[in-house]
Order: sequence, then C-alpha cells, then structure tokens
Amino acid sequence: MGSERYAARDADDLVRLVDENPLVWIFLEDEVGPFATGAPVRPVVANGQLQQLIGHVPRGSRVHRALRTPCKGLILALGPHGYVSPSWLSDRTQAPTWNFTSARLLATLKAIEDPALLEDHLCDLVKAMERNREDAWRVEEMGPRMQRLAAGVVAFDAQITDRECRFKLGQDEDDQTFTEIMRGLDREGNRGLRRWMREFNPFRQ
Repeated sequence: MGSERYAARDADDLVRLVDENPLVWIFLEDEVGPFATGAPVRPVVANGQLQQLIGHVPRGSRVHRALRTPCKGLILALGPHGYVSPSWLSDRTQAPTWNFTSARLLATLKAIEDPALLEDHLCDLVKAMERNREDAWRVEEMGPRMQRLAAGVVAFDAQITDRECRFKLGQDEDDQTFTEIMRGLDREGNRGLRRWMREFNPFRQ
C-alpha cells in the first residue's frame, strides 16, 4: 500500500523529476568491482514515457571505459527532499520523517562517439539549466572554446528497461499536520519540496 500511495501520478512526474534535477547517480560494475559516478543527463520521451537518457562523462574516465561496450546499470535520480521535524507540529508525539522525490531506473548504457550528438546534448542541457534566468547564457558565447572543452567528454545513451518512482510528499498526513509541515518548509526556505508537496496534494487548503 505504501508504494502505491507514493507512486507517480502519471508518466510526466518522472520526466519532470529528471528534467529539473539532471545530475543523477549511475552505478556500474567493471573488472575491478562496483562503482558509482554522478553525471548530468537529459530525458528522452517516446510514446508518452521516459524511454532514454542522454548524458556525458569525462573522456578516458573509469565510467567511460566501462561504457565502451553496452552494459547494464542502475541510475538513481533524487529531486527535492527534506527532513520533517516534529518541532513544527502541534502533535509532538509524531516521529521525524523525510519527504522526497526519487526514481530508480534500470538501464542499458553505452558510450556514443558522435560529436554532433554530443554538441546537441550539451546545448540542450545548457538551455534547460539557463531557462527562466535573467540574461540567460548561451553556449555560442564560448566561441571556439566550446569545441576544445567538448573534446574532453563523451556522450552516453541509457535505454531504460525498468523504473520505480517514489514521491513521498505528505499524502498520508492529516490536514493540520500537512499545513504545519508546509509552514516549516516555508520557514526553512525549502521551496522545491514545498512546491512538489502542494502539487501532489491539490485538494488541501
């Protein structure tokens, strides 16, 4: 029951989670053993579902070497999250908890030696991160330095084979507790988590 309670409302929730929080953790295993690395990615949607991620990693790195041949990996995405303190609540017998947005993705990953795809990915990533910023920056402002820096990274493709999302956002709280949690998050400036909680509980006051 708990997993269903905290499930995504629809496929858009997962797409938005990755879109707004592009730095994911990738867990792989090579001849030395298991390891993890962070990498920025962009979502690719097909038939209304998140089907693929395109990202980049440092050229010549351990993760690049592992991705030279297709391999299976685990990708973890974490969005807005935060500790919920009983000190915010009228009922101080409540236990502390943690509200969060997250996704666990199983995927087949491989490096892609394609300069055009890499450039498209980097431009798309920058546009996503610069949107709604005042005087937003553009890749073109780098001039020829863009090509020199891009030579130090390589694109990769992650074809998603399975997914599990959890959006624990106060769905199981009574109205008073929910309101007090929202006030606590507001005082602490956790606007991201507060916004997701509001959207997952549209009928709350």
